[in-house]
Amino acid sequence: MNCISIKKSRCSGCGLCLPVCLWQAIVLENKIAEISYEKCTLCGACIEVCPAKAIELFPEEIVLCNVKKNQEVWVFAEQKNGLIQSVTFELLGEGRKLAEALKTTLCAILLGDEVHSQIKHLTSRGADRVYLVEHPQLAYFQDEPYANIMIDLIKRHQPTILLLGATAIGRSLAPRVAVSINAGLTADCTALKIDPETGNLLQTRPTFGGNIMATIITPNKRLQMATVRHKVMKEPTICEGHQAKICVEKFSEAFFQSRTRRLGFEPEPTTTISLTEANIIVSGGRGLQAPENFTLIRELAEVLGAGVGASRAAVDAGWISYSHQVGQTGKTVCPKIYIACGISGQIQHLAGISSSDTIIAINKDIEAPIFQIADFGLVGDLFEILPLLTKTFRNLLNK
Repeated sequence: MNCISIKKSRCSGCGLCLPVCLWQAIVLENKIAEISYEKCTLCGACIEVCPAKAIELFPEEIVLCNVKKNQEVWVFAEQKNGLIQSVTFELLGEGRKLAEALKTTLCAILLGDEVHSQIKHLTSRGADRVYLVEHPQLAYFQDEPYANIMIDLIKRHQPTILLLGATAIGRSLAPRVAVSINAGLTADCTALKIDPETGNLLQTRPTFGGNIMATIITPNKRLQMATVRHKVMKEPTICEGHQAKICVEKFSEAFFQSRTRRLGFEPEPTTTISLTEANIIVSGGRGLQAPENFTLIRELAEVLGAGVGASRAAVDAGWISYSHQVGQTGKTVCPKIYIACGISGQIQHLAGISSSDTIIAINKDIEAPIFQIADFGLVGDLFEILPLLTKTFRNLLNK
């Protein structure tokens, strides 16, 4: 039974319900109102204006009425240069939990050119089904063809949840898809869970500059979409024997048309390790006092083979580029070791490093908030401690 219906014996065909439906979900057929359940959001506006009381709503079924049995949980498998990005594996791990809670299938959506060799990496991380689309125009991410294909796949297969990484690609693709299919979308999520009573996706994300964690639901929308921050969730363990169904999807050339063209790619010149991939990160904050003192951070990072990070205060002061910023307004990181030097530990920064395995704090202020979450703390002058650490590690590592 649909959770909203029209009793045809009562409907007079007056048409008063048509103009109040913002979604154009009601039409008159043979002078009788008909509801398009794909468009209906269950807002109830039509019920209030119907003089014949012909439209009925069943509140106990509002959330689940449009959810089909075994609807799938989808993960967009982001790839660059033909290689699956690690954020995809994190999403597959979280997607598995959601799929099990809904008792449905976990699927990966892989778009690219000659990327079929990457399917094994998706299946070994838990994907039960892989939708594969290959075409030369998909070798590199372009908004229009990627969105066109995702929209068509969603309309045909009707998943209940779609997860994307909160990366440059995910943040560009997700809103295009959501607007086109009128889906609910929550950005920059840090936690996901299924409400056992309703089946809604509970999407938790920071708001008000990271000072409040808000849990968002989109109960009147199926599909439910979320972009998820990189490095806030753990990758699942590899299971080589996991079997999956491979669905090769074909599209006409019209789907691959784009008004833009990729001319080339120039990587940012850097000698440091990517923060999102680094196992060790050494970060500096306002306690460094001047931009030239970041040399102390870079020297220690070079010895440890670590990435160089920074607090928002250091970036705002112009001491280092934004690409090094760690925190809620920068990069969320998940290294094995995070060394915070001269960083007081504002809540925005702590939110970005909370997934680190081990946090080491160096600060002369024993009351600094960073010590509240640090596994190890060194209270003292970083200008004395950092050179000693660099020297010691250089001797130990023979560098």
